[in-house]
Amino acid sequence: QVQLVESGGALVRPGGSLRLSCAASGFNFSNTYMHWVRQAPGKGLEWVSSIYGDGTTKFYNDSVKDRFTVSRDNSKSTLYLQMISLKSDDTAVYYCTASFSSWGQGTHVTVSS
Repeated sequence: QVQLVESGGALVRPGGSLRLSCAASGFNFSNTYMHWVRQAPGKGLEWVSSIYGDGTTKFYNDSVKDRFTVSRDNSKSTLYLQMISLKSDDTAVYYCTASFSSWGQGTHVTVSS
């Protein structure tokens, strides 16, 4: 049974940092293309970042490029999203997804002073 559990969301001030984690189980994590997707209040889903199974290739939405860093630890079956210089526009529920077919429950990030 595929399971994805996000954690690390919090209330943070503009300019602050957070690291999100996504613990995966029930599938071959190291061979799976993983993604972060977010949903801001009242808006649709927005793709944030993707990373190949071996971690060598990464992609970012222009809105987060140079501020967010995706990474993974295949020995721990865990996906990460390091976020710096957070803005109010980054406020959203952040989801990790395995190949866009399995999704976690999401973790809330609120950027507010």
